[in-house]
Amino acid sequence: MVAVFNKELLSWYLITVKLRETVEAGTAKSPDSTPSRDPRVDPAQQQPQPQPKTQLEKQELPFSHLITVNGGGENVEEEEEGNRKESEHVISIREKLEQARQDHDAASWSKLCIYRIPRILREGHESHKAFVPQIVSLGPYHHGQKHLLDMEGHKWRSLHQILKRNRQDANLYLDSIGELEEKARACYEGPILLSSYEFVEMMVLDGCFMLEFFRGAAEDFKHLGYSRNDPVFAMRAVMHSIQRDMIMLENQIPLFVLDRLLGLQIGEPDQRGLVAKLALRFFDPLIPTDEPLRQRERNKLVSSLSRSSGTTTTPFDPFADQTGLHCLDVFRGSLLRKGPTPEPPTASRIWMKRKSRTVRVADKRRQQLIHCVTELKEAGVEFRKRKTDRFWDIKFENGVLWIPRLLIHDGTKSLFLNLIAFEQCHLDCSNDITSYVIFMDNLINSPEDVAYLHYRDIIEHWLGSDAEVSELFNKLCQEVVYDINHSELARLSEQVNRYCNYRWNAWRASLAHNYFNNPWAIISVFAAVFLLLLTSLQTFYSVYAYYRP
Repeated sequence: MVAVFNKELLSWYLITVKLRETVEAGTAKSPDSTPSRDPRVDPAQQQPQPQPKTQLEKQELPFSHLITVNGGGENVEEEEEGNRKESEHVISIREKLEQARQDHDAASWSKLCIYRIPRILREGHESHKAFVPQIVSLGPYHHGQKHLLDMEGHKWRSLHQILKRNRQDANLYLDSIGELEEKARACYEGPILLSSYEFVEMMVLDGCFMLEFFRGAAEDFKHLGYSRNDPVFAMRAVMHSIQRDMIMLENQIPLFVLDRLLGLQIGEPDQRGLVAKLALRFFDPLIPTDEPLRQRERNKLVSSLSRSSGTTTTPFDPFADQTGLHCLDVFRGSLLRKGPTPEPPTASRIWMKRKSRTVRVADKRRQQLIHCVTELKEAGVEFRKRKTDRFWDIKFENGVLWIPRLLIHDGTKSLFLNLIAFEQCHLDCSNDITSYVIFMDNLINSPEDVAYLHYRDIIEHWLGSDAEVSELFNKLCQEVVYDINHSELARLSEQVNRYCNYRWNAWRASLAHNYFNNPWAIISVFAAVFLLLLTSLQTFYSVYAYYRP
């Protein structure tokens, strides 16, 4: 079998060699392939051309030589293919590095203030409605989404009403905002896939739409030229949903763009601060307390911003001068006005902070700043309502925890989540709202805790049950990272915990809870004490009479 196999291979090899000789012979006879001689060179000096080997000489080549040659060719081809792929990888890496360099040079991180919700915060909550607008889109993040297109026609209607009311041309707004395009783009995270004209048009359209709501809430929509039956620009139930969409972090317009648009309407393009004050009036119903802006403060609001009025009135200013990055930042600043000012850190505290780097995850499985309401009651802590419109202003004095009244409605979850997300994303932002939510999360562990705070008139909610309120707070700060060293409420929690560590406070609380919790129990205690005294006196005199008859 081996011999036959070699004969067959040798036959194929001889046939191949014969065909090769025939082809080479035909090529040699062609005039193009005939080598030309140089007449200036002696024929004897010319090197003889190598003659092709004869069939016998070719047969002397071992068959393994053919295999070696072919195998070497395959290795060369594989090497060339590997070099080509390696070259492609190197080019790809260089292109990616060049793109990264361009992105880094073009990025202006210092102006970034309108962020996309981090995935870890978005996925930590079942409902996406807390972060995604349901009625109207503002800005580029949700621009053009199918479920928000119904409001686009009303945006154009609001722009038409502004141009008609002020007798202006749309080019005035487009050209003015075009000057701010680069600055406005830098406020958003990531590249904005809109052309220059589309971006400017979106800023004008969305900004004017917002300003109509701000002015309508301050003056009156009828005064602005809208019918009382208008499906959007009227104080209807849809207004609450629009307010909730406008306060979302991903649905913001830079405040300087709104200032420029309002300035063009009132004839003062460089004005600042008026939009922030109008926004506070518009978002006033979202404040999580039942102490809204007082009527006398509302009356100070601009009564006439239209150009038809020649008088100048004092603008609404309940919280002094208001500035900010966007409406969510302005609203957050109004919630924290005159907020807690922690004592300046000493050199030792700064060193300790750098050494320990105490940054923790706000998860009750990992930390518990303060005990829940039920445990604090057993430890002798008393709960009372504090009369103030600053819902975060909590105090602890002489065993009494003073907590301002908190109003919880269906928009509270979205409001708190977007405020927490902004504090998590923005570098120059404190964690005051996050700290408050974590404090309330620690206080509320069960529906019984909510029920007791409701009994003490501290929590008022419009949800279905106390269990929903408890679940709301227990899920607000999942996967939230913050620094407890900068939290005023964390220091207050330490005071409460030190108070609870004294056993006498717990004993006194137990005595008061078991024997002085109602008038009948108090009467029973005094009656028992009186009978005990009488029994003691009777025993004493009996013993005394025995020894001293």
